[in-house]
Amino acid sequence: MSKRDDLIAKYADDLKNKCGMTPDMDLLTKVTIGCGPSIYNADAATVSGSDESELATVKNNFLIKKLGLSDGAELDSAIASVIDTYGKSNRNKYRAVVYYMLTKHFKKESAYK
Repeated sequence: MSKRDDLIAKYADDLKNKCGMTPDMDLLTKVTIGCGPSIYNADAATVSGSDESELATVKNNFLIKKLGLSDGAELDSAIASVIDTYGKSNRNKYRAVVYYMLTKHFKKESAYK
């Protein structure tokens, strides 16, 4: 398996065991590929749920630019909900997993077709 395949398997495991979701592997693969080389960088591969600037980056670069959503309070509450689902005490919140859950939350799978 390639390094990317290993990471996708790790993300699927997190979705099952930490988030209680059955992952759509096709969508998870596309979201992971969409993250680009950041998945290989230890710092960029994770999202800090307590860092406001990090959460603003998720909102602006992913929800608004990638998924085409309008800025508003519902974006912030969706991010907070995803962080809660992943587990605030869980230190490693993988960016691809957070993006996957946000994509599912807003039913924006079409952004990856």
